[in-house]
Amino acid sequence: MENIEKLITQDKLIKSGERIAVAVSGGEDSMALLTYLNNIKDKYDFELVAVTVDHCLRDASASDAFFVVNYCRELGIRAYKFKVDVKKLAIENNQSLETAAREARYGIFKSLIKKDIVDKIALAHHMEDQAETVLLHILRGSGVGGAKGMQTFSEGIYIRPMLQTTKNEIRKYINYYDIPYVEDETNKDSEFSRNYIRNKIMPLINAKWPNAVTAINNFASACKEDDDYIKSQIIDNAIFMESKKVVKIPTTYFINSPAITSRMIFKAFKMIGVEKDIERKHIDLIRALALNGQNGNKIKLPMDVTALKEYDFVTLSNEQKEKKVGSWSFKCGSIDFPNFGKVVVKKSRDLTINENELIIDSKKLPEDVEWRYRREGDIITKFGGGTQKLKTYLSQKKIPLRQREDLPVLASLNEVYVVPGYGISDKVKLDENSKVAYIIKVN
Repeated sequence: MENIEKLITQDKLIKSGERIAVAVSGGEDSMALLTYLNNIKDKYDFELVAVTVDHCLRDASASDAFFVVNYCRELGIRAYKFKVDVKKLAIENNQSLETAAREARYGIFKSLIKKDIVDKIALAHHMEDQAETVLLHILRGSGVGGAKGMQTFSEGIYIRPMLQTTKNEIRKYINYYDIPYVEDETNKDSEFSRNYIRNKIMPLINAKWPNAVTAINNFASACKEDDDYIKSQIIDNAIFMESKKVVKIPTTYFINSPAITSRMIFKAFKMIGVEKDIERKHIDLIRALALNGQNGNKIKLPMDVTALKEYDFVTLSNEQKEKKVGSWSFKCGSIDFPNFGKVVVKKSRDLTINENELIIDSKKLPEDVEWRYRREGDIITKFGGGTQKLKTYLSQKKIPLRQREDLPVLASLNEVYVVPGYGISDKVKLDENSKVAYIIKVN
């Protein structure tokens, strides 16, 4: 574990007086990092805190979080405990559990920085993690930028003091100091991409090439040196930012090496808020447009981006509309939804259905329903049974596309029960046993 202090000093990861938060899951790696940093905090004059996140994905996740908090209490370390329903987030945002968990976790980290509670977040990634990351990036089609893997210091807030430490060194440290830790059984689930690399691929590679982890880490370091050099050749003022969503790149810039122009294009995408789903083929299309396209030629790209040849420039425009977000508890009264109207809810024993009103059985409505705007993956149960995509339902109701972004729905997770002004789910309709109803009207 001596490489930790070497890396902290060499890469200037921690400054005197800083507040360092260790992301602690309770597993071997994060518990080792927490304990090690706690032992050297006086030497390097920094304050140490812990952050643990209960993702609600396992029965033991809550007890794991309390385990971390109790260990911190024994060491006199302040701990922040958060709870996130990752399954719900994954459904709401149409994401994999892996992606939803990561985004939730990093969202918490960034909020701690933004609220000036801590200065940096220490992550327990080690050499084996780096090797897995590099392989994962390569298999996903990454270039040199992805093959360089994780960095010891990134985004100005994340530090990885164990990135030159092996898993074997961590285990020796854990055993020597008898540091407690918990096992996360989901680490054995090879359905997750990283776990598949860790559990299936790396053992085969290590059996054939015992020095593979070191070799892959050295390769990542070489890729970083190459990537840093190529980026240093980029002309910083080559991109003109016309607005928050529009950038212009001079066509003369495209006579440079593809290694340079591709990085400039990625940078342009990032400037207009697009950082995923951009592949090599899209970069090649933009380069061809710049070099051979006629004035006025355009191409459609992922994430609602348009590339347009405009005389001596290629213009990239992010045409994606900002999705409306927000949720409101369901209760009697009224809520104003901009560009839609006022939704009024009242409770009644009079089950008469009046014109321009929707009526639902109060007993059939789930307790966790809320008003919100529609999301990708929403469904609704048709009258007579059978679910369909909300998108299809709205089309059948002949609701114009331009109005759908402003349309609120009453939903639980991804299931919609009421589309105010238009219809309800079969699951909440009145029947012969209905006694009390909610009446919903749009003014």
